[in-house]
Amino acid sequence: MKIIVDAFGGDNAPESNVRGSVTAVNLNEDLEIILVGDETKIKTELEKVGYDGDRISIVHAPDVITNDDVPTTAIRAKKESSLVVALDMLKGDEEIVGMVSAGSTGAVLTGATLKIGRLEGVLRPVMSAILTSENGSEVLIVDAGATVDAKPEFLVQYAKMGSIFMAGLTGKDKPKIGLLSVGTEDHKGSEFSKLVFELLKQEKDLNFAGNIEGRDILAGGVDVVVTDGFSGNVALKSIEAGVGFAMHNLKEAIKTGGIGAKIGYLFLKKSLKKTMSKVDYRNYGGAPFLGVKKLVVKAHGSSNAKSIYASILQVKRMQEFGLTEKMSKVFEKND
Repeated sequence: MKIIVDAFGGDNAPESNVRGSVTAVNLNEDLEIILVGDETKIKTELEKVGYDGDRISIVHAPDVITNDDVPTTAIRAKKESSLVVALDMLKGDEEIVGMVSAGSTGAVLTGATLKIGRLEGVLRPVMSAILTSENGSEVLIVDAGATVDAKPEFLVQYAKMGSIFMAGLTGKDKPKIGLLSVGTEDHKGSEFSKLVFELLKQEKDLNFAGNIEGRDILAGGVDVVVTDGFSGNVALKSIEAGVGFAMHNLKEAIKTGGIGAKIGYLFLKKSLKKTMSKVDYRNYGGAPFLGVKKLVVKAHGSSNAKSIYASILQVKRMQEFGLTEKMSKVFEKND
């Protein structure tokens, strides 16, 4: 299985991207990774970790798209950037099943839409985010930031794509779907969300559970949270910030709490590490971009090697349960 990695996307590139790719091929005999970026620098990183195998290849791309670049302009102008070269290869080579990039979110999403293209029948591809709920189950947010000004029919498709994705990920026949709103009652929310609510109720193939509030996202009651890109991104960033705030204050309390706090920490250390592992995005990889013709995962901009590896595994898992083919069948049928 060939997967392409944008070796120069992200804050910690190329070191983390290369190391994550090396971990992927070392732990998965069926994987082959293509690293795209400055060949000399990539070779240097491979030498640092002592990799001399034959399941990682390099494609030279001297340029880089940064967060300061305008996505549409950069995709068209920076033809020798690692991201554009990776996207062109993904589109043109049938053997490459998907790609991972920790680069500019706007550029990755714009490039995937323009170069790879939407699946037939898909109105708007959607960026999703996987989180862990209170009971340990996985929950998917769609949209997590791709389209801030969405139309009601977009959200209906987001629900369908999210349902297909989570069915493949969890094995559930009909994942439960909730619509993010300001209250759980059917009549709550903006005129936009009320319209989406009625449209989702009409979709008999979806297991629609009704409205949920922001505090319910991690409660474990639903498998898929449907929202527009603006609200979804705010919710996701708020959750990330909340976790960071809580952990920062916990560390400060231990540091300044005297000998009693430090002794208590020694007893709780194992449990705290387990809890941190549950909320650490690096363990779950990136954000799958659903609705395009090939598998694309947008890794976090600050991804370390662990997160890049997890993102590569996401592509592998999606390919193994035939995500693109399953979505194609659903949307071609409903087109």
